[in-house]
Amino acid sequence: MEGKNYINGAFVNGSSGDRFESRNPANTDEVLGTFPLSSETDVNNAVHAAQEAYDGWRRLSRIKRGEYFDEFVQLLKKDREEISQLVTKECGKGIVEGRADVTEGIHMVQYVFGTVRMPHGDVIDSEISEKDAFMRRKPKGVVAAITPWNFPFAIPLWLICPSVVEGNTVILKPSRETACTANKIAEYAHKAGFPPGVINVLHGGCGDFLVKHPDTHMVLFVGSNDVGSEIKKIVAGFHNKMCACEMGGKNALIVLDDANLDIAVNAAIISAFKTSGQRCTSASRFIVHEKVLSEFEKRFVEITKRMRIGNPLDEDVFMGPVINQSATEKIARYNDLAKKEGATVLLDGGRLTGEHYKKGYFMSPFVYRMKTNPKSRVLHEEVFGPHVAIIPVKSIDEAIEVHNDTDYGLSCAVITEDFRKARRIRDDCEYGLGYVNLPTIGAEVHLPFGGVKKSGTGLPSASTLIDVVTHRTAWTVNHAMEIKMAQGLTVKL
Repeated sequence: MEGKNYINGAFVNGSSGDRFESRNPANTDEVLGTFPLSSETDVNNAVHAAQEAYDGWRRLSRIKRGEYFDEFVQLLKKDREEISQLVTKECGKGIVEGRADVTEGIHMVQYVFGTVRMPHGDVIDSEISEKDAFMRRKPKGVVAAITPWNFPFAIPLWLICPSVVEGNTVILKPSRETACTANKIAEYAHKAGFPPGVINVLHGGCGDFLVKHPDTHMVLFVGSNDVGSEIKKIVAGFHNKMCACEMGGKNALIVLDDANLDIAVNAAIISAFKTSGQRCTSASRFIVHEKVLSEFEKRFVEITKRMRIGNPLDEDVFMGPVINQSATEKIARYNDLAKKEGATVLLDGGRLTGEHYKKGYFMSPFVYRMKTNPKSRVLHEEVFGPHVAIIPVKSIDEAIEVHNDTDYGLSCAVITEDFRKARRIRDDCEYGLGYVNLPTIGAEVHLPFGGVKKSGTGLPSASTLIDVVTHRTAWTVNHAMEIKMAQGLTVKL
């Protein structure tokens, strides 16, 4: 694929002439596409196009805006398998997960289309009987959406769809690792007939220019805490700009003393190793009651040893490669650090180098037991790979304390048969996404998605993004022949 930027309804080359490659992480000899390294000039052109399109787009009936999404989703559904194969090739997660990624993106489009004929805003009683009061939403303007590689289809659509259906225009800056998938999104948006400038796509390392541009009004970011924190600092310097950042997690699966261990072990496998542990909601901590520790540990390690690692296009493979060389090196450093910090290693994982793995970035799981330790880096820092700590606890109180002993707060799951214990976890743990007798992954588009503490501010993404990309306005109309004021104010002089 020879990819291009998508600006103002046209596919165009980057102004710098420089290009980068997207390669298959399971077979690095395979170049999937080349793309422009966008410059500040390209950003200026895309922002100008989005600005020019904004006024006409926001004035269009919300229902008419929704009809573009109906056309869009029909095209996506028709090519679902083709897109899924591309997602799997480009980011390395198993084909079952590739299909789920595409399905989730389709669900997001269907969701926003379904909202356009629903009530929008509120009629509110005024203190004064002769007044009508309304709450209405208005779009914010030009939205910059900066997205990661691990959900290259779903996450861009999480951000694009609510933004655009509410009347904003968007510039998507995808990860370089998954530029092919973003290019496909642009192609389908073009085929669906969105007006020029409403949806734009820029490739390469131009996110900094987008964030700092004076005419982007909203920055949506999904990625690391380091980058998200820097975005928040930059945005704070503008009077007309806001941001919403979702920035990872150090998520935990809590296994209590009454847990159904069949559920617990299966939930743990899914939480830890889907997408090779490279989800912001992946669990890298299992907080396990000492009463069930031995049995849970034994069963979890046995199943992990049997897990198939290999070509993600193989239907029987559970775990594909990690995304790139840098990821393998980071994971290996944390594996070594766990040993230095006193971990009891249960499964010593690392880079796979056999004949079937030599052309890809394949890692085997690293599993260890470690007592809670506030000074341990491996128990507190996000690894983003198949690296799992099992932390023994003596009670639900200690489980909650250990769960909250991290700077992150994105996803939490508890395995228990006691609804009272589940309620304790619900109320006392710090998280944005909570699950009972389920893995830490599995978000649905009609539910909020976001975390607290270093994970974010409870936003953005999926259905609740509508609260971010619009602002609420109060509209009050007087039907009397004189002015009557709330709070007893008077116009008498």
